[in-house]
Amino acid sequence: MIYSMIFGFMFGASPFAYIILAVVAFLFFGNRLPSVMRSLGRSVVEFKKGVAGIEDELDEAVRTADEKATAKSNEKTEV
Repeated sequence: MIYSMIFGFMFGASPFAYIILAVVAFLFFGNRLPSVMRSLGRSVVEFKKGVAGIEDELDEAVRTADEKATAKSNEKTEV
């Protein structure tokens, strides 16, 4: 029962409910809100850098595999 209330609030709430939730959050975290948002922004930037690093490594691995396959096919045609 409590789970249906929680999920019902999260996914079926009206915009007015979200405004009330934002006001309550502002009252509790108002003085720390700028620092929390700043750290959240830094976290997002670091996450994007990490994802970009993984993508670069995958691209390099695919390129290396393609070069090896091309080299092998060239060796077979030369022989």
